[in-house]
Amino acid sequence: MATSHPHPVDAERVEHARARVPDREDAERLAAVLGLLADPTRARVLYALDAVEELCVGDLALALSASEDSVGYALRILRTAGLVTARKQGRVVFYRLAAGFPEPLREHCLTRLVDLARAPEADGGDV
Repeated sequence: MATSHPHPVDAERVEHARARVPDREDAERLAAVLGLLADPTRARVLYALDAVEELCVGDLALALSASEDSVGYALRILRTAGLVTARKQGRVVFYRLAAGFPEPLREHCLTRLVDLARAPEADGGDV
């Protein structure tokens, strides 16, 4: 791809962006976590656990109108990733968001991303 002008056009912004961009390893970790959220059942499990603090698999399945198998699989993936923890009480296992789960992600980012995806608008760019 040929450029029609020399680069950098704005060296200061290039350096600022370079300083803020995660390294490849951290970007791969981020992409993996975001990939976990890309599954509708896993995303809904996180929303449900955020809303009520903890639930067992059966109750989560009822809340999501999903099968216990699909919810159990989603929980297994989320737990392996460290996003969800479990507590056993007798024969029942209760799941909750992991300690330190980012509150801004719960309260703002996930909801805002859903809102953005509902009503895509033109980006307003001049390109």
